[in-house]
Amino acid sequence: MKKIVCAASLVLFAFCMVHAQQTSFGIRAGFNASSVGIEDGADYNSKTGIHLGGLAHIHITDHFAFQPELIFSAQGGKDDDNDEIRLKLNYVNIPLLVQYMTRDGFRLQTGPQLGFLASAKSKVGDVEVDIKDDLESTELAWVFGAGYLFPRGNGLGIDIRYNHGISNISEDNDFEARNRTFQIGIFYQFSKARSGKRR
Repeated sequence: MKKIVCAASLVLFAFCMVHAQQTSFGIRAGFNASSVGIEDGADYNSKTGIHLGGLAHIHITDHFAFQPELIFSAQGGKDDDNDEIRLKLNYVNIPLLVQYMTRDGFRLQTGPQLGFLASAKSKVGDVEVDIKDDLESTELAWVFGAGYLFPRGNGLGIDIRYNHGISNISEDNDFEARNRTFQIGIFYQFSKARSGKRR
């Protein structure tokens, strides 16, 4: 499934690059509220973290755009019954988003996200244990979100997303775990579309 998504994403990216009328680059950063859902077990509940990275905003038409990104994301979760038990997962995520844009700056966006596990630790109190070998090195998720580009913000906007983990991140086939991440942050596009109608 991951290979199919990767291949389709590369084809879509190449198509958009060829047919793009306008591309602007930018950065985005903000906060995460992440958790890990465990099948037939105790979930790791909401834990705060950060995300930051870069984006390429590619106009296809006045109302549609393709936006690939490269984002570092601090995820994981914690045990609500014992705040000293935490799961610390760091990912490098590549969202590949299709956006619908209105003329007043609002955006709706969705698309697949491929995540690469950078580090994974289980922490109990002051003791941390590396568990990267116990988890899958890649993860497939789906992104749902909305944003707003301020009309006089010179490229500044806000962004809210929910990243729903699709693939099992556990190496153990008898143990299924999936990431869930809410994100809120800001973005900045360094160059806006030349036409005033495009946002």
